[in-house]
Amino acid sequence: MGEAAVLVEVDTLDAALALHASLAASVVPGVHELVPAARTVLVRFDPRATTRAAVARWVTDAAASPPRDAAPAAVTVLEVVYDGDDLDETARLLGVDAPALVAAHTGAEWMVAFTGFAPGFGYLVRADWPFDVPRLDAPRTRVPVGSVGLAGAFSGAYPRATPGGWRLIGRTDAPLF
Repeated sequence: MGEAAVLVEVDTLDAALALHASLAASVVPGVHELVPAARTVLVRFDPRATTRAAVARWVTDAAASPPRDAAPAAVTVLEVVYDGDDLDETARLLGVDAPALVAAHTGAEWMVAFTGFAPGFGYLVRADWPFDVPRLDAPRTRVPVGSVGLAGAFSGAYPRATPGGWRLIGRTDAPLF
């Protein structure tokens, strides 16, 4: 990202989300973008308004401080039809049946941890998700728009038709992006 950014690497997704929350709650002048990811937070800044050293100090201080209470996030409900191409196989791989996997998927609210891969693709997480879902051995060349999938600790819905290696468990007609 060049001279106008700092990439902060952390050990876990939880650490990345906590650091992002702390930084977002205390943005300093000159910082104009925070981009969370699975184990990083990118901090973009204006070098005419602040220095790399000042940004590094701010990041270090934020990392040492617990995140402040955030305002409740908006809730969006996606209606999902659980008939994905990989539903039964994914359930089998996880040692459950398809109804149990669907129940686990619908059993709590998911949160968008970060976006990426394609415009509008949210990597969804939830604290009590019990599964680590293996990706497909070979990605599909085309995943239909609205497909709901699982990979690792994440769930997500494809906002447009793209290649992809997530296990498809359902689909939604909701406009995603």
